[in-house]
Amino acid sequence: MQKLTNKEEEIMQILWKLKKAFVKEVMAEITEDQPHYNTLSTIIRNLEDKGFVSHNAFGNTHQYFPKVKMEDYRKRFMNTAIDNYFNSSYKNMVSFFAEEEKISADELREILAIIENKK
Repeated sequence: MQKLTNKEEEIMQILWKLKKAFVKEVMAEITEDQPHYNTLSTIIRNLEDKGFVSHNAFGNTHQYFPKVKMEDYRKRFMNTAIDNYFNSSYKNMVSFFAEEEKISADELREILAIIENKK
């Protein structure tokens, strides 16, 4: 699975949300820095070339849909981030968020309860 650019990830988020969409429907979901229609169409075709998206043709228009599940991409993305930024350690990742005050003690207790209930 290839790495996506930030803009490609933004478009994939929209396609995952909509399930299937024409370029104009994707365009309507972009609230900031809206690209030109042709630029957006090119980004979506690049996603198709990378294997993330496919389409159904309706005459000259294409309705696009995700081929890769959000959960599969999220798992790959998180594994790569943990490997690259936290020395493959989930403990280092959680410690980072605790130090940055992005996660509270209560949330950590909830995580521990989830882990304990899985055993």
